[in-house]
Amino acid sequence: MSIGAHLVELRKRLVIAALGLVVGMVIAFIITDPVIQLITEPIRVINEQRGDAQSMLNFPTVTSAFDLRIRIAFTIGIFLSAPVWIWQIWAFVVPGLTRKEIRYTASFVGAAIPLFFAGCWVGLLIVPHVIELMAGFTPDGAANLFSATEYYDFVFKLMLVIGVAFVLPVFLVALNVAGVLTGRAILKGWRVAIIVATVFAALATPAADVISMVMLASILVVLFFAAAGVSLLFDRRKAKRLDAMGLPGSIV
Repeated sequence: MSIGAHLVELRKRLVIAALGLVVGMVIAFIITDPVIQLITEPIRVINEQRGDAQSMLNFPTVTSAFDLRIRIAFTIGIFLSAPVWIWQIWAFVVPGLTRKEIRYTASFVGAAIPLFFAGCWVGLLIVPHVIELMAGFTPDGAANLFSATEYYDFVFKLMLVIGVAFVLPVFLVALNVAGVLTGRAILKGWRVAIIVATVFAALATPAADVISMVMLASILVVLFFAAAGVSLLFDRRKAKRLDAMGLPGSIV
């Protein structure tokens, strides 16, 4: 295809992806009330613990409530339309890939998407503990007025960061398949991986919430060792194929 044809194809894919996002946002806008109820559950728990209603979501401007719904609709719309825009990216890239590269890419995408959503789910589980813990430092007689925009940004960013962290082991396996890293090389970095996972968990969760930090760090460490194990398995298969061809098959 010429450059012009590629640009026409790209525009076509982008238009379809954008339409999918719009449809997803419309659907998501309808279900914003249950989503708001879900993410504000920690606020109601705080009020029950205190026996009052001093904690609440605050909308400081006239348009704040509408802005929050648009933000939620956009975020959920991206997730709902993921099959559409992922397929458009795939359809645009696939003609330039070999059959083997297509198989590997499909495997990585198939592993990355569930891990990302699993990370978001773990983030959603951690959020209530974080908010309740931080609200516990509020002095008597004071109220927690959570800005709607900042509250949502906190919840969303925490879920997004943890979701991305869950996908990182997939990239380690991808580097192994590409021949950049061996399974042994990945496994040798287990000490560094534990330190990085612990530091990341400490930054992603409040310093006082040790339970959430340990839970998140433990999951990341398990995922790292799973990636190392899969890479070692791939290295072993690669070595057997090389041996069968009469070539050196040792993996350093």
